Amino acid sequence: MPRVHIHPVHVEFGDCDPAQIAYFPNFFRWYDAASRHFFESCGVPPWRELERSVGIIGTPVVEANSTFVRPTSYGDSVEVHTWVDEWREKSFVMKYRLMRGGVLLAEGRDVRIFAIRHPDDPSRIKAVPVPEDIRRLCE
Repeated sequence: MPRVHIHPVHVEFGDCDPAQIAYFPNFFRWYDAASRHFFESCGVPPWRELERSVGIIGTPVVEANSTFVRPTSYGDSVEVHTWVDEWREKSFVMKYRLMRGGVLLAEGRDVRIFAIRHPDDPSRIKAVPVPEDIRRLCE
């Protein structure tokens, strides 16, 4: 069974469209925040510290999708259940389940990489192999 982190989210009025339903891009914003909180809960230092120590600037998304099951609206308290579903050589798959009171609202998945600044052009990034020490912390 993978390690799961539960990230609470309070849906705000500004998260919703004119029909008062949470606007779908916010689900991806919540997934992204839940991803970072997952790593923190596993004991991984903040990205700015990792950049100073080993050069890793974060885990950018290279692929993302979500299936929306039920709506949510402002005032709702929801939870993003997050885990690493698959470790690969230079990427990993994170999964997300957005829940409200035990009811599934959405399921998401993204593929991420561990990135450093590209040595030839610091305005670009470069994928590096998944650090074994971080993987061990997260399993």
